[in-house]
Amino acid sequence: MGDPKFSKKTYSTPRHPWEKERIDAEKEILIRYGLKNKRELWKGMAMLDSMRTQARQLQAKIRTNDPASIKQLNALTARLERYNISRSTGSLDDILSLNIDNVLERRLQTLVFRKSLAKTIVQARQLITHGHISMNGRRVTIPGMLVEQSEEDSIQYYENSVLTDELHPLRRAMVEHGNEQEPEQGEESPEPSEAAPKQDAEPKTEASENKEEVK
Repeated sequence: MGDPKFSKKTYSTPRHPWEKERIDAEKEILIRYGLKNKRELWKGMAMLDSMRTQARQLQAKIRTNDPASIKQLNALTARLERYNISRSTGSLDDILSLNIDNVLERRLQTLVFRKSLAKTIVQARQLITHGHISMNGRRVTIPGMLVEQSEEDSIQYYENSVLTDELHPLRRAMVEHGNEQEPEQGEESPEPSEAAPKQDAEPKTEASENKEEVK
């Protein structure tokens, strides 16, 4: 059971800590999802490894039509569908094809940013830790918690937060940011030289050339 004060780690560190390719890949994921440190990434990877390990074990047992294995498979697929991690039809191949993005996309911090409640993924983390976000009417302050699909629509600003006021500077800045017009698809923005030609560069005439020759 262990000491309740010192719980067991829910992640494992890499065996080779100085692999450049892995370090670069982890850094890109940290930036994309606004993670605080690599521990949060390793926790998601440990969760993903647990799901894939169960799927590999069930893949070998399910061929014998074992009732316990079929029940375990149904429980695993139901859990993944509840969190909207896998939109499969109960196939083990779909579970084995999951990647870390499928897990990190279900974090509260990511969903707050996807629902346009924050301007950036880093700001989404700040709003959660400062108590400005609620889910099912209750304030939540854990950016890394996984959100079930049924609770996703209930994510909003906390009722006692100052952000419920639409005139708050942050809300107004987000509206202005969302109303910025971008060039339509297939339409390239004009180059600086095409949009505003330089007026200093005047075409040379015969008189100007004669003046230069005289000089």
